Amino acid sequence: MNHRQNYLWLSFLAFVALLSLGSFNAALAQSAPSLGTASAYAVLGSSTVTCTGGSIITGDVGVSPGSAITGFPGLCTDNGSLEAGNAAALQAQKDAALAYAFLLAEPCTNNLSGQDLGGMTLGSGVYCFSSSAELTGTLNLTGSGPWIFQIGSTLTTATGAIVEFDGVKFTPGVCSSPVPGLFWAIGSSATLGTGTQFQGTLISLISDTVVTGTNVSGGVFALTGAVTLDNNTIDACASSGGITPSAGTVKVTGGGQIQVPDPTSPGTATFGFTAGPNDRHLNYVNHVNGLHIDGLVNNIVVIAYNPDGTPLTVLFSGTCGVDCVFTATVQDHGQPGTSDQFGITVTSATTGAPIEVRSMRVISHGNIKFHL
Repeated sequence: MNHRQNYLWLSFLAFVALLSLGSFNAALAQSAPSLGTASAYAVLGSSTVTCTGGSIITGDVGVSPGSAITGFPGLCTDNGSLEAGNAAALQAQKDAALAYAFLLAEPCTNNLSGQDLGGMTLGSGVYCFSSSAELTGTLNLTGSGPWIFQIGSTLTTATGAIVEFDGVKFTPGVCSSPVPGLFWAIGSSATLGTGTQFQGTLISLISDTVVTGTNVSGGVFALTGAVTLDNNTIDACASSGGITPSAGTVKVTGGGQIQVPDPTSPGTATFGFTAGPNDRHLNYVNHVNGLHIDGLVNNIVVIAYNPDGTPLTVLFSGTCGVDCVFTATVQDHGQPGTSDQFGITVTSATTGAPIEVRSMRVISHGNIKFHL
C-alpha cells in the first residue's frame, strides 16, 4: 500500500470512527433509565395517595415518607400491594428519584417550548419545554423509543386528550407501552384532565392530579407531594429494563432563611440541616405562623445534575414527629451562597394534609454546601 493509499485508508477509518461516535452519542442521548423497584408501582406518592372515586389500579400503590393511602380498599380497587410508609415504598421513591435525575440529564434533541403537543407526530427522542407544557387533542408517537419529555414546570392535558402509538390508542387494563419506554419528567406538578387517555411513566417533582375518567398505561409518581385519583384506570406498564442510574454520594449541609409565605413576602423562616451518612437532622422555624420542625432525615438523593456532572438539586426527606413527615429540595450554586435555594413540604403522616408547603426559593443570610 503506497503513501496515498495509506492516507486514504486512514481518512476512511477516521470518518467511520466519527460516524460511530456520533451514533454512540445519539444512542446515549436517548437512553431509558431503569425504574428499579418502582417499576412494580402504578401509583407512588410522597406525602399521600388519595382516591375519591371508583378507580381500578393494576400494580402496587405506595407512599413514602408519608404513610397515608386513602380510598383503598373501599372506593378504589388495587390489584397489587399497598405499601404505606414502609421500607419497600421508601426504596421505590429512591429508585424513582434516580430515574428522574437520569431523565433530566439527557441532552435535549428537540425544544418544543411554547408549543402544544396536540396534533404532533413525534419519533424517538428527548423533547424539552423550558416551562409548562400542554396537550390538547392527540399526540401520536412513532418508532421504537425511547420517548423522553423534560418539562420545566407543569404538564396539563385537556379534556379528552390522547397519547397514542402509531395511531393506535391503548386499551385500559392492557399494557401496550413498548420497550424501552415513554417517560415524562415534570419540574413541578401534572394535571391529567377529564377523560385523558395517557401513556408513559409520569414522574413529577411535586404532585399529580388525575381527574375523573382519565386512564393511564404506565405509572403516576410524585417525588415530594401527593397523588390524587378520581375514577381512573391505571396500569403499571413500565419496563423493568433500561440503564440503572447511579445513586451517587453526597452530603449536604446548610442554613439560612427564606421569605414566607411567598418568595417576595416580608416574613421569614429560618432553617439548618445536615444530611449525610452519619448526621441526619433538619431544624426549621417559620417565624410568621410559629411552626417549628425538628426532623430526622432518612433519604437523600440527587435529582438533577449540572452539565459537568456535579449535583445541582438534592432531595432529602424524613420524619418530624408522631404525625409529621417532610421533604426538602436544595440547590448549591457556589460561594458566597447568595443564589442557593431551599424548599420544604411538611405533611401529616396519617392524613397527608399539608402543614407547610414552600416551593424552592433563593435563601438569604446563609449558605448551602454539597460535600462530594
